This record gives sequence, structure tokens and C-alpha cells, in this order.
Amino acid sequence: MRRLSLAVALLLIAPLACAQVFKWTDAHGTVHYSQTPPATGTKYSRVTVNGTVDPVTPPSHEANAETSADNAPAAAPQPVADTPANRKKLCASLQSNLNTLKGNQPVVMQVNGQQKVIDAAQRKQQVSNAQAQYQRYCAS
Repeated sequence: MRRLSLAVALLLIAPLACAQVFKWTDAHGTVHYSQTPPATGTKYSRVTVNGTVDPVTPPSHEANAETSADNAPAAAPQPVADTPANRKKLCASLQSNLNTLKGNQPVVMQVNGQQKVIDAAQRKQQVSNAQAQYQRYCAS
């Protein structure tokens, strides 16, 4: 009976010894651990049970042309060319933001990776920022 108990215990522990854990840091500096690798293009490490860390190089976008927008890495935004079409999109976005901020509905913003309803002081600051940007880029 003792041998059977020992064998069952070893069989139950065996998957834990073979488990893979992936570690990566997001754009906000938060460290994540998961049994599945992060989105394509994110740098991550493979952590083994004995405590060693194996760095993994993410595949490039050229190698994986089928990458969808859902799997896009959270990289720093790239500068946008100052063209009339882009300026028009920016102005429309700023105007929409101003209308939302000036309304009575609660406004939810992404703060440190979490959604948060902004208070009156934050709303006032956002209105001020949006108006300043609108005056700078769209008033002329």
C-alpha cells in the first residue's frame, strides 16, 4: 500500500516539474507570469521549476506576416506624419474627446493598466489639455 501511495504521489507531482512558466514585463512595468507565452513580438523569458531563466527572442513581424491586430505587441507609439488627412483625424478625435468630457456621463480612462472613472478635477484637467491641443493643431 505504501508503494502505491508513493507512486500516485509521484504521478501527481510529475506535471508540476514539467510545467512551463513565461515571464514578461508590460509597457507599464508590471511583471507578468503565465503558462502561455505573451502576444507576438513581446520579449519574454521562460522560467523553469529549478529557478533558471531562459531568455526567449520573440519572432519578428516579417517572419509572422499573419499577425492580427489582437496579437500586436504593446510597443511605444510611433510618430505620425503631419499630413492633412492625419491632422483631420486628430482634430476629429480631439473634438470627440472634448464633447465627451463636457458631457454629464462618467468618463472612464486607462490608468496604470486599469480602467478608472475620473473625478471632476481630472475631468477639468483633461478638458484643459484637449482644448490646448485643439487650439494648437486645429484652430488654423
